[in-house]
Amino acid sequence: MISCYVIDDEFHAIEALSDIITSTPGLELIGTTTNPLVGLDFITSGKAPELTFVDINMPQLSGIEFASLVNQLTKVIFTTAYHNYAVEAFEKEAFDYLLKPITPERFLKCITKYKKSKIIMEPSAEDHFYIKSEAKGKMVRININEIVYIEGALNYIIIHIADGKNQITYLTMGEIQSYLPEKTFSRIHRSFIINSDK
Repeated sequence: MISCYVIDDEFHAIEALSDIITSTPGLELIGTTTNPLVGLDFITSGKAPELTFVDINMPQLSGIEFASLVNQLTKVIFTTAYHNYAVEAFEKEAFDYLLKPITPERFLKCITKYKKSKIIMEPSAEDHFYIKSEAKGKMVRININEIVYIEGALNYIIIHIADGKNQITYLTMGEIQSYLPEKTFSRIHRSFIINSDK
């Protein structure tokens, strides 16, 4: 199940989006709030959902400001009635930008995009895993012992391989870290995971 959280200062907007989420198979709504500060506390307290739907125009904390604080913990999807924030939203590493009123068709397109962006093949052995390569559009096997280090780059990560054939894929640092053995891989910075054996 893909966990979802909704933040919007208008309760009717929360209700409308909540209805879409709860009626979509494979999604789980784990919470909502009209106060972005409450949402910030929830997400940074170790309860981060996979997807957070955030309104942009809110009095306590704008969606843009909110995204800059949590985009390493959750995928932020902006929900707004305004077109003119799109560029700034994607500069803040937004995963998607949904215009209100949000249609079920546009919502499903966003969710399908997210599912495709994830690692879609579970590790079949402890020594490797598969990623979807954005550059080639196909599954690529990654041998764990050949990884030198991993670098975060906006919405993507760059997996630096010993032979120089680096791979770029759409994942968070937290997601890729879950596929790596703790005894040899350490996150030394929000944007870097290193292989201590290298």
